[in-house]
Amino acid sequence: MENLINIDIVFEKTLLIEQTVNSREFDNCTFKNCDFSNSTFKDCIFIDCIFVGCNLSMTKLPGTSLKTISFRECKLLGIQFNDCDAFLFNVGFSGCAVDYSWFINKKMHKSIFQNCSLKGVNFSNADLTLSDFENSNLEGAIFDGTQLSGADFSMAYNFKIDPEFNPMKNAKFSTNGIPGLLDKYNIKIV
Repeated sequence: MENLINIDIVFEKTLLIEQTVNSREFDNCTFKNCDFSNSTFKDCIFIDCIFVGCNLSMTKLPGTSLKTISFRECKLLGIQFNDCDAFLFNVGFSGCAVDYSWFINKKMHKSIFQNCSLKGVNFSNADLTLSDFENSNLEGAIFDGTQLSGADFSMAYNFKIDPEFNPMKNAKFSTNGIPGLLDKYNIKIV
């Protein structure tokens, strides 16, 4: 990670705990079983990268660009993705723990959250148009002013979303998800 520009490199079992990485570019790189917990990636650029089995918990990303990034089976607890550069921000998650992270004000059309734990995640004012939350646990997740048009919650669970404060035209929900949409009314559905 000492090179300014890293292209087509596989980083495997790299340990970078509580460290700072400044102004580096990673293009088409793969990160396998790396531990970057409590580290800071400041003003870095990640393009078309894949993270597999990595621990990025409490990592700080001020000014960092995440452009078409895939996280698979990663631990991403408490990350403030809202600190990332907004230009071409594009992330997808599969089998990840993303608990207590923030996506406030992020534009995330067609984002994938598949088989993820999204407990306490803050999606306030984010644009999640056409995003998919397949088999994801949204317990305590915050949706406030969140654009959810066409989003698929049909297989998501433990969510509470107020339709009055979150536009959700053509969003998909299963009948099991109805209580999460009516929670504020304190009614029982049997």
